[in-house]
Amino acid sequence: MPQQRILVAHPSAELYGSDRVLLESVAGFVGSGADVEVLLATSGPLEQQLTARGARVRIVPMPVVRKSVLKPRGFVGFVSRSVVGLVSGLALVRRSRPSAIYVSTLTIPLWNLIARLSGTPLVVHVHEAERSASRALRYALAAPLRLASLVVFNSIYARDTVQLTSPTAASTSRVIYNGVVGPETVVEARASLNRELRLVYVGRLSARKGPDVLVEAIARARHADMVTLVIVGAVFPGYEWFEQQLRTRIAELGLQSRVRFEGFQPSGYPFLAESDVAVVPSTVDEPFGNTAVEAMLAARPAIVSDTSGLREAGAGYSSVVFVEPGDADSLAHAIDRMVDEWQVMRDGAAADARAAAARHSIETYQGEIWQAVAQIIPGGEAAPILAAASPAAGAKG
Repeated sequence: MPQQRILVAHPSAELYGSDRVLLESVAGFVGSGADVEVLLATSGPLEQQLTARGARVRIVPMPVVRKSVLKPRGFVGFVSRSVVGLVSGLALVRRSRPSAIYVSTLTIPLWNLIARLSGTPLVVHVHEAERSASRALRYALAAPLRLASLVVFNSIYARDTVQLTSPTAASTSRVIYNGVVGPETVVEARASLNRELRLVYVGRLSARKGPDVLVEAIARARHADMVTLVIVGAVFPGYEWFEQQLRTRIAELGLQSRVRFEGFQPSGYPFLAESDVAVVPSTVDEPFGNTAVEAMLAARPAIVSDTSGLREAGAGYSSVVFVEPGDADSLAHAIDRMVDEWQVMRDGAAADARAAAARHSIETYQGEIWQAVAQIIPGGEAAPILAAASPAAGAKG
């Protein structure tokens, strides 16, 4: 059988959650023997990681759906960029003649149209699920899925969310849970807290992710005097005001000496290894919860918002404590519970690490995502994964 050629489109060049999943998808395609070219909207650290996994990378400007598209000026700009992108994209596909196109997100629907107009089989991988978003935005995101040969969702929650707006798209789909790379070595949590509870937050700095709620919760906890926090992550460009606002609030609460900012890091696992408890305090819907899974893989108890895909990611683990999203008091009680029940939580996390490693195996994920793509290629068949070089990934939400 001739070598399959997979063209991958992805809007980000960072190393957060969906970027990390893309790396494992590409590793699965390459490991199956496919020739893989990845199109990115911008340059960034993801480029080097993709090249290391055997893919070719090309920077191709592509319009990305954001909330601003719903405003008149934003819509006009989006349409004009889409027209230009359509012409260049079709030319690229005609030159490369891929066996299939894999679009890794809902937010670049132009590539759905390019696939349809070029007659190329299309898989769209959905990592988004925002039921709290306006119906207009949810429809704008879901409608282009009708052009896909197959839609892959990273959770049942994500599939059900799309089904509310576009039942047809959700009907031609399958759910594949994210494969998550664990730490090179699992270091169990400390046997004794020694009058200090070390919390860690890993992920984007934004109101959606809730680090501001976590700071408020620390100040309200009964054991506040023994709590420290390490924040690993950075803001999205243009949202520097949020970090400054967060730092100001930390100062107002007198927590400067107990909160440390580490900025963006290639891997969150070194910080998880130094911590006692991971906190995932998202305030809005999440399609899944890679950061929660990474806490389990690192054998760390976790405090997780009881919502959407986070609930699905943390289900069945004894060391996960769920809290009301956006509720600082609920989060403060969970922090106190970690102190009061530390031995039970620590022992549970050790067992949960083994369960998470089996549930989110990289090898299983790579095989399933390749099978999903192979099944839409005329005459295609899912070859076994030959190699899956996957360096330990960072814990990014």
